[in-house]
Amino acid sequence: MKINKRGIAGTLESSDVMVVINPHDSQEIKLIVQSKVEKQFGSSIRKTVKDTLTKCGVLSAVVDVRDQGALDCVIRARVEAAVCRASDEKTVKFGDLS
Repeated sequence: MKINKRGIAGTLESSDVMVVINPHDSQEIKLIVQSKVEKQFGSSIRKTVKDTLTKCGVLSAVVDVRDQGALDCVIRARVEAAVCRASDEKTVKFGDLS
């Protein structure tokens, strides 16, 4: 999916994650992660986000993740929702992405 505009999903509530995705000029993923559990789960959060972006077909984007202790399934859902909002995709079958 091509990222055309800003897409946001999630909240900053405890056990949730806010994902903001924006278009990027170069053909790469720029990932910014801020998490209150960075030391324990930072690499796992990054892997989950990158894997989800790959499954969604995103090749170029700036992704800002602000984690408040979310589970992997929540992170995946928030990334998928932000991607769909940023790409204006109307026919996404979310079950196919997982």
